[in-house]
Amino acid sequence: MAGCCGHNGQFDGVSKDYKRRLWLVIALNAIMFAVEMTAGHMAKSQALQADALDFFSDALTYGVSLAVIGASIKVRTLAALGKGISLLLMGVWVFGSTIYRVMYLGVPEAEIMGVVGFMALATNLASVALLVKYKDGDANVRSVWLCSRNDAIGNVAVMFAALGVWGSGSGWPDVIVAGIMATLFLSSAFQIIKQALAERRAVVEHAQSHA
Repeated sequence: MAGCCGHNGQFDGVSKDYKRRLWLVIALNAIMFAVEMTAGHMAKSQALQADALDFFSDALTYGVSLAVIGASIKVRTLAALGKGISLLLMGVWVFGSTIYRVMYLGVPEAEIMGVVGFMALATNLASVALLVKYKDGDANVRSVWLCSRNDAIGNVAVMFAALGVWGSGSGWPDVIVAGIMATLFLSSAFQIIKQALAERRAVVEHAQSHA
């Protein structure tokens, strides 16, 4: 695999090819955030809005990842921790807004959900294809892969939600999918934070052993 590695042998993102792929994925995510958030409001779909928020978070995540490539492992793990915490907060927000929808439940527009969900799925499959070569690496690189994977899973879920809304005439499938996506955000946040903390501990232990 191209690029340099940290002291623990993990790919740290120092690769021209990896950076080019990240720029492409950032552009795709930024475009789909605008499209999906607008469509989510039009369709009154909590699942679409949750997925749009994930696009926005990912665009920021990839930008931070680019900024810290080549920096010290302390800086990279700090960036990964920040991204993990942002995912955690996003998961909490989606859970809260989903509870609100349960209390004030309207039926979203299944047709808009389906069309935009398909567009988002195609975008995220392209992102996954661009990044799958670099799915294993340090916490910074790993966070990029997890966000891309979450997007693809989330879009498949939105498609199922659209089918459920269309078939049942109820908004519950949309709410359920939004809740599942929030759980996925929280799970990824804990994975990123756990790996980043482990890498920071390894740096400290490495420094102490050579003191």
